[in-house]
Amino acid sequence: MKAFHEITPHEAAQISYVLCDIDDTITTNGKLTAAAYDAIWRLHDNGYQVIPVTGRPAGWCDMIIREWPVRAVVGENGAFVYYFEGGHLQSFTHPSVATGDIQGRLEAVKQACLAGVPGCRVSKDQFARIYDVAIDFNEDPPYLGFEAAEQIKDICESMGAVAKVSSIHVNAWFGDYNKVGMTRLFFEKVLGVSEEEMKRSVLFFGDSPNDEPMFQFFPRAAAVANIAPFADKLHHLPAFITAERSGEGFSAAVKHLLELKQRIERRRDSDEHPGMCQAGT
Repeated sequence: MKAFHEITPHEAAQISYVLCDIDDTITTNGKLTAAAYDAIWRLHDNGYQVIPVTGRPAGWCDMIIREWPVRAVVGENGAFVYYFEGGHLQSFTHPSVATGDIQGRLEAVKQACLAGVPGCRVSKDQFARIYDVAIDFNEDPPYLGFEAAEQIKDICESMGAVAKVSSIHVNAWFGDYNKVGMTRLFFEKVLGVSEEEMKRSVLFFGDSPNDEPMFQFFPRAAAVANIAPFADKLHHLPAFITAERSGEGFSAAVKHLLELKQRIERRRDSDEHPGMCQAGT
């Protein structure tokens, strides 16, 4: 992983979408800081389309798409996307989302995890979820650590569920989707953006193992510094890493990206209007 400040002006000039995980990527100790939220607004005001890609529930995503300056929100690890079109809130659900007695199957997974890993519990945001179950090992006390998270993941997978570890939860669901699969589908089917253009124009920020598919797919993927505890568990590391952790890393990277944008625009203006620049010197 290269330092984020090593991103080249050529790479930065092609970026028009900034995608980001939420927990421990743009938040710090569970809070969305003023600096990180301001960074999202500055991206928006400078013409970038911001899309959070999160494991958080549908209820949270409904609030985010309505109240944050974002183009869309990918929620529950890729089960759906919420976005506005023509002034109306739209939803796009992944075609492989399981049907039938999904809640019954998730309930069985939940009970197996609670019985198999002492101290783990259902996440406090479970009431707002539609398609998955989130088992908390590290958001609220007692903090169990990542060995417990791996045990929870193993139980989920033994019952036929897909399971991903974030920095706070193990999310489990039934269906052949993940963060990157839904992101690609949304860009193609809704935004009309080809895979080639997507790889060229997207910058993604993440922090944990459930972001690994995004790290693998996007050439311009970055992790905030708190990826360190997971680095040896990942087969696919991102291209870049920030110097700072969590929201501080995200906001510093955005500051650098916008400075590069301004530098590129000044150079472009200088090339297009050399006489004006000479007159001003």
